[in-house]
Amino acid sequence: MTAGGDQTIVANARLARPSASVRRLLMIINRGSRSGGEAAGLAVSRLSAAGYDLVISAPHSPREVAPWIEAHADDAEAVVVAGGDGSLNAAAPALVKTGLPLGIIPAGTANDLARTLGLPQDMEAATDVIAAGHRRQIDLGEVNGHPFFNVASLGLSAELARQLTKETKRKFGRLGYAITALKVLTNARPFRAMIVSSDGAVRVKTLQIAVGNGRYYGGGMAVDHRAEIDDSHLDLYSLEIGRVWKLLAMAYDFRKGRHGLWQEVRASRDTSFEIRTRRPRPINADGELVTFTPARFGVLPRAVSVFVPKATGQDQA
Repeated sequence: MTAGGDQTIVANARLARPSASVRRLLMIINRGSRSGGEAAGLAVSRLSAAGYDLVISAPHSPREVAPWIEAHADDAEAVVVAGGDGSLNAAAPALVKTGLPLGIIPAGTANDLARTLGLPQDMEAATDVIAAGHRRQIDLGEVNGHPFFNVASLGLSAELARQLTKETKRKFGRLGYAITALKVLTNARPFRAMIVSSDGAVRVKTLQIAVGNGRYYGGGMAVDHRAEIDDSHLDLYSLEIGRVWKLLAMAYDFRKGRHGLWQEVRASRDTSFEIRTRRPRPINADGELVTFTPARFGVLPRAVSVFVPKATGQDQA
């Protein structure tokens, strides 16, 4: 392997234009993720053995990911991301623009998209899924022009994203979410917002509003037990409780996506939403703060093709 100044690495590849028989993959490695280094070694070894040439990037910033994919898209067969949901989010704009399929090596803290797609958490098994070549077309959510796979939200989760540091995630893993969440809940205060959908406009006093494209977010919580990532709809909930401690009673139902059964939780399903607040509030999308209210949410049906186990997706090979 050789590394260039732009953090591009080429494994078993010829930089000249490849022949038709060469199968080239673009691979993004989040070296800051909890298992990024381990994922890189395993994936490179197994994919190379499967006959792929790999062009690899370990970017310094998420902002570098999409431009790098677009710049190297010619002659590439697919994009592989070894990282967490934030790394996948960074790749989303380029996946839509280039049409390249996505392979996922779960190497983050939460790996919620991998969970939604039924991908194995074992990195070697996840690499074998890519080599097998079975794919599924999935939707993307969009908020103010920013795509997301899992959930975009404001309130508690946005504050959690602000306070959850890379050091905490690397040191504690998923436990880091719980540690930071306790800090956030201690100072949580409800805010007022207006939710606009095809049913009209409603004013709420809430601790959190979440809009889901996939099923899982926040380390395994479900936005709705009926949600599918290819149903061309978004699922919204608004957490309208007066006392934070009541979240403890709801915890099990949040894990199962049945919190909409509680009278304090407003649930809605639509193809678009708009959320307005008195002052701008940050929006967290797939664990990254990307924009502010007022926020317009939409869905991009079947926008991305993803490698999945054959039993959970349609074989398009």
